[in-house]
Amino acid sequence: MGFGLIKVVKKKMAFLQLNELQLGKYDDHYLRLKLIFERTIELIDTYHPDEIAIEAPFFGKNVQSMLKLGRAQGVAMAAGLSREVPITEYAPKKIKMAITGNGNASKEQVAKMLQSLLKLKTLPKNLDSTDGLAAAVCHFYNMGRADIVGKSYTGWAAFVKQNEKRVKK
Repeated sequence: MGFGLIKVVKKKMAFLQLNELQLGKYDDHYLRLKLIFERTIELIDTYHPDEIAIEAPFFGKNVQSMLKLGRAQGVAMAAGLSREVPITEYAPKKIKMAITGNGNASKEQVAKMLQSLLKLKTLPKNLDSTDGLAAAVCHFYNMGRADIVGKSYTGWAAFVKQNEKRVKK
């Protein structure tokens, strides 16, 4: 799971951090979810973000991979919601479009554009972290337009209200 942090001051963005969780060494999927939750809480408690942007689930051919990804995204969202940090989801194509102007851009193209935009000296070997940073930069470009480009949640009540079809009764 990659993540990136930016700081916005007077409508200008500045790079803070870029990293990823190394979860491959853990065989237990539930332990991975716990680690995602704990690390997300740690980042929130350290940096006190005003908002969180996350890549929305995408559809693929491997159902098991999609299920695992959806769970991981849900756990990260739950961490943010538990700290009452508003969350906005962006489709992968919207993120790529916001960063490169091309919704079908490669990970490498997105990473290079972020490097240029944020004046990063080097890029990480694995580009999952730049994916997380791209979501943050996309949100910066779309601030105030979340109703047009993504789904926003300000807490559990808002999440439930906007996802009533997904809630068991």
